[in-house]
Amino acid sequence: MNDILTNLIGYTAAAVGTFLMLPQVIKSYKSKKTADLSMAMVVIYVINCFLWMIYGFFLSAIPMIVANGIGFIISIIQLVLKLKYNS
Repeated sequence: MNDILTNLIGYTAAAVGTFLMLPQVIKSYKSKKTADLSMAMVVIYVINCFLWMIYGFFLSAIPMIVANGIGFIISIIQLVLKLKYNS
């Protein structure tokens, strides 16, 4: 039972972390405005997802690779939107 709870918490945390930036990406895309969005936060999130993904590769941890790979793609999209609509 403890392993089930541990895995449930772990997978839930991975899902939440993976899609953390998605609401902001949707808002930025719809509004075409990102001036109030911190560039440092976006860059840090890109770096964070990339590093966790690489760490997952070293550990051969597929859930970590997938979760952070998706998060990395979402964060790159947000970075592109930030650069495009920063006015």
